Amino acid sequence: MLRFLPLKLGRLYRCLKLLLVVGLFVILLMNTHNLFASFQKNELTDRRFINLNKCPACFGTSWCRKFMNGQVSFETWGRLRFLDVFNVKNVYFAQYGEPREGTRRVVLKRLGSNQELAEIDQKICKRATGRPRCDLIQAMYKTEFARINGDVRLLTPEVVEGWSDLVHCPSQRLLDRVVRRYAETKDSGSFLLKNLKDTERMQLLMTLAFNPEPLVLQSFPSDEGWPFAKYLGACGRVVAVNYVGEELWSFYNAPWEKRVDLARQLMDIAEQLTNNDFEFALYLLDVSFDNFAVGPRDGKVIVVDAENVLVADKRLIKQNKPENYDVWYESRFEECDREACLSFSKDSLCSRVTVDHNYYAVCQNLLSRYATWRGTTGGLLHDPPAHIAKDGQLEVLLDECTKPKKRYGRFQAAKELREYLTQLAAASSSATAR
Repeated sequence: MLRFLPLKLGRLYRCLKLLLVVGLFVILLMNTHNLFASFQKNELTDRRFINLNKCPACFGTSWCRKFMNGQVSFETWGRLRFLDVFNVKNVYFAQYGEPREGTRRVVLKRLGSNQELAEIDQKICKRATGRPRCDLIQAMYKTEFARINGDVRLLTPEVVEGWSDLVHCPSQRLLDRVVRRYAETKDSGSFLLKNLKDTERMQLLMTLAFNPEPLVLQSFPSDEGWPFAKYLGACGRVVAVNYVGEELWSFYNAPWEKRVDLARQLMDIAEQLTNNDFEFALYLLDVSFDNFAVGPRDGKVIVVDAENVLVADKRLIKQNKPENYDVWYESRFEECDREACLSFSKDSLCSRVTVDHNYYAVCQNLLSRYATWRGTTGGLLHDPPAHIAKDGQLEVLLDECTKPKKRYGRFQAAKELREYLTQLAAASSSATAR
């Protein structure tokens, strides 16, 4: 009887698949009128759709003129609202047109699910009135976002510490950088809060508290070589960033040479964010295949989701010298039954000068045999060519980078892995050139 079980499961799967197709067809029939209307109307010019009516409880207004002028429009499938049920993260692809530059692809983000955005409204109301519902705009003027007024010269650590991952342990130097590079004001370039309008200041602080991704992209811009998507602007609760390319997951089964090059770049990103001339350590707390994308022309790997980035100021750590500040911090490998999970202590990341977290995150969640994503295991460097598998060096380095056997073994393994991947990539380029 057991041998018939796979057959029954196969039939059940086909039936469910058929029901899904029929269901979608029915939804299409029921929404025929809305379907045609969706293609005719540009919803990105609708103030309520982009939540411009909720400002200053929003992320900015620098791109509102472009939205209102119809320069930004959804790509085909993005116009179909009934498909939003599958778009939990509220990320859309759109076209942005500029008379002199032509049309280019951009990514629009609401910076949260519908439930998370509703919770933002409730939190603002509770902070202002103690109730979950209220007049949102009036409530904003009764929160700490408004009380930090223009008479205060600087945005200081004690005010915003712990609001989000970006400011889990902020330094004055970091906050000055955030304010000075704030792109949602016409008078950017000053670190003084008084140079921001009341509404701009509230938008900055709300973004810092609820989803600081735009501030990470602005403070550490791609134009200066940081490995993040380029921030373009915002209107209401919709943020526009540059389209990078296909997500890293699309390259899971790419040719070996391509995967080696991508792995090398990922390790380079881990190194750059950990050790740089600015002495800001940017630790990636959420590392998965969905959070990286690859440029179609240059093949460059870019971080496209920067919501969960903790920034530690190494200069401040050296200056304050907290307990064990000069002892190297090793992230501890832990077995996990979820995808893309990591083990870390935010307080340790904030109080140590030398930390291996980014190497650990990239090796465990993206490169090694421990990486699991969408039901697949093996990581980006799965199934190496026979001569590399036989050599064994790659497997040893990946294992030590993920689950080190020696004390401080991950630091050395990460260094050697970067060098080894660079050699493999160079050898592949030489072979191709011949």
